[in-house]
Amino acid sequence: MANEQEFAETFWNSFQSDMTAMVGTKAVHPKPMTAQFDDDSRTVYFFTAKDTDLAENASTPTPATLIYAAKGHDIFATVEGTLKTDNDRSRIDRLWNRYVAAWFEGGKDDPRLCLLAFEPGQAEIWKDASSVVAGVKLFLGMGDPKEDYRDKVATVRLD
Repeated sequence: MANEQEFAETFWNSFQSDMTAMVGTKAVHPKPMTAQFDDDSRTVYFFTAKDTDLAENASTPTPATLIYAAKGHDIFATVEGTLKTDNDRSRIDRLWNRYVAAWFEGGKDDPRLCLLAFEPGQAEIWKDASSVVAGVKLFLGMGDPKEDYRDKVATVRLD
């Protein structure tokens, strides 16, 4: 049985380092978004424009999916949660950075600016099961690849 806390910690450490995921709702196909994190909160924030499909769909809280693949492909996750707008000015001030500023000519007062909040719930997290040892075992016909992979996936709560 996989250690759920270890999987959750591995996911958060990787995601907070890479900061990019695909985010979508039932009505909006997943889009690549750059995540922002506010202290130790498990809420994930995304800056976008008010006229995007995602922002319009999240004007009221809506079920959403976050899809993550680490840059090194050593961890993958599908996270179910809720997406909503959260235009709290103090939070915008804390999360604002030069990369976000490049997209909004009017700065923090740009009328198009929208901050989305993703509240995570249940996630399925996969760790890469490939390794030199697994490859050699497969090549030699030893072991069962399904057994090697069994402890590399977990369903966890991230909220």
